[in-house]
Amino acid sequence: MSKHVLLNNVDHKDLRVITTRSAEYGDNVMLATTFPGEFRNLQAHYPIVFRKNAQGQFEPVALLGFKDGQNLFLGKQGWDATYIPMTIERLPFLIGFSQDRQPMMHIDLDSPRVSRTQGEPIFREFGGNTEFLERMNSLLLAIHHGLAANEPFIGALLQYELLESFVLDIQLNDGSQNRLAGFYTLKEERLLDLNGAVLERLNRAGHLHAIYMAIASISNFRALIERVNKLNAGER
Repeated sequence: MSKHVLLNNVDHKDLRVITTRSAEYGDNVMLATTFPGEFRNLQAHYPIVFRKNAQGQFEPVALLGFKDGQNLFLGKQGWDATYIPMTIERLPFLIGFSQDRQPMMHIDLDSPRVSRTQGEPIFREFGGNTEFLERMNSLLLAIHHGLAANEPFIGALLQYELLESFVLDIQLNDGSQNRLAGFYTLKEERLLDLNGAVLERLNRAGHLHAIYMAIASISNFRALIERVNKLNAGER
């Protein structure tokens, strides 16, 4: 359940946000929605792939695990990577819209991160925003503008037939067979066949850099599989 309300310094003056990373606070998720502007930071740690959302539209995601509820970057010491995807880091805050469609900062009061006794304070004693809240506001704005870039980016990938479905069969050290399916990746062979004019068009639109970042991120599958092996062996 969730209870999204418009954040204000009267009703929520005493609220705090727990920033500890663990399954207890909802971090046990398999993937995080992302956008091209975040690919550079993500590709150092996570495979970036694509899926169809509930509306049947393609969207890029950072893979954190191989099955629902599995986040292989959660350990005893918290999040085991130097970068946390923005759509996860921003929780329990989210963007709502006013009647004239202006973005407004909301908070999920039912989130386990929301507390009155522990965590980062949201407002100062006399109502001003804390540095923590200012950072979350900046994060939400970056997400808002970043997600808006997904439509033209995905449109270009579809226009030039650069997406293809893939299946990843994994044999773990314990002998078990696993399969990841239902996702899409970039078709490198098709990219190599594109002529200079198309590549220039993609570059001018800012898409080519994101494409190469996503392709580079696929090498992280090896590290992700190793995380599963360590988890199964009780090393984490």
